[in-house]
Amino acid sequence: MALERLILLRHGKAEGRAPSGEDFDRALTARGHANARRTGQRLAELGIGIELALVSSAVRAKETWDEAGLAFPNTPVEHRDELYHADPGALAEAAVEAGAASVVLVGHNPGMHALAFGLAQRGSAEPEAERVLREGFPTASAAVFRFADGHAHCERVLTPKDEGE
Repeated sequence: MALERLILLRHGKAEGRAPSGEDFDRALTARGHANARRTGQRLAELGIGIELALVSSAVRAKETWDEAGLAFPNTPVEHRDELYHADPGALAEAAVEAGAASVVLVGHNPGMHALAFGLAQRGSAEPEAERVLREGFPTASAAVFRFADGHAHCERVLTPKDEGE
């Protein structure tokens, strides 16, 4: 099955330092939990269907999907170590090889932003989506891409700032 839609979801706002001292173990803050939940709700309100969630194994990414995924309770989830700080090529490869038509990747910058911005530049993007991606890819942001005729089209970028953050 060919990939038709890709949602890139950056993890929510995380604590500065985990008790273990390890970056991998950093958990979401209260704001991170709330923003991730709201991003999931907004994706569902837009009618975005998700067949598979590929989630970095890092604590903050798993917690982000735990919140966002509340809006997608029947979506299968795969936690993957290789998505932790993955580069754009590895992220894209994971999505394509997943074998689902609609995939959400939950991961980390700079790879998530680089993939989103690169897809928008090589394909097409709504003007507002392109403007937002040019400025960055904040925590709990989501970029929604549709693929057709070998091209990516960025349909929408959702950020916590859309909600007044």
